[in-house]
Amino acid sequence: MICSGTIVLHNILAGFSISSIGIAGVTLLAVGMVFVIILTIANAKLKVQQDPTVEAIMNILPGANCGGCGLAGCGAYAEAVVKDHGLMGKCGPGGEATVGEIAAILGIEAEASAPVRAVVHCSAKTDDQINTVIYHGVKSCAEAQMVEGVIDCPYGCLGFGDCADACEFAAIDIDQGLAIIKYDNCVGCGACVQTCPRRLIELLPMREDPLMIIACSSLDKAKNVRGYCKVGCVGCRLCVKLAPNMFRMEQSLAVIDYEKYSDKEERDKAQQKCPRSLMIYVGKKSES
Repeated sequence: MICSGTIVLHNILAGFSISSIGIAGVTLLAVGMVFVIILTIANAKLKVQQDPTVEAIMNILPGANCGGCGLAGCGAYAEAVVKDHGLMGKCGPGGEATVGEIAAILGIEAEASAPVRAVVHCSAKTDDQINTVIYHGVKSCAEAQMVEGVIDCPYGCLGFGDCADACEFAAIDIDQGLAIIKYDNCVGCGACVQTCPRRLIELLPMREDPLMIIACSSLDKAKNVRGYCKVGCVGCRLCVKLAPNMFRMEQSLAVIDYEKYSDKEERDKAQQKCPRSLMIYVGKKSES
């Protein structure tokens, strides 16, 4: 009798346990469904609707997300250009074709803009460098930048090709320790600018092709420059005397004011008289 009663009690408790588990499961399921409904309603009410104009511009952008426009990526650029139409020409990979398509979406007339391309403010190849030491470290500009005396010029191209590795368009070659832009490939994405540890590369509007640049970045005095480079700017100011409207000095370095870049005769005269031959033309139609 005792044994039989025990079995009956056990069965009752087991049934109660199974029943309790079933009720708990149903309760949890119901609570979960309520939360799903609440979240669905909240998502529908709080969802930010995509501007169809922004979406249309996104669809015609190349999708490189290179940051060359100065923004975080193509999405940010599409939103920005809707608010500021003056940004239409900032997409280097898209080029003039993209400018026209964006203008059509915005319902405005596309204004001609100069394509932005990369330029290297250095012209010193290995043979132009004086007292260069043999570097045995990691073949990377970023790594070599941390080592004192890799090349004596603290402004010169290190020549290990970090910029070439960063370029998705195969627009940079390294020739005898110097980065060379291939303008048939360059789209002005700016990846090389961000990668160069010495800030030798700059994006410039190609107002003309070819475009004259100062192929030097050294701010050192003439004595120091002559000690480490055969082609670095020595601050002679001859270009400023010959074309004072277009050239100016920043410390010991000649620079070009591209807002006043007009008189070809004057700049060519300055180029011919430059004792260091650091005024060069770059671009698809480069004369140098």
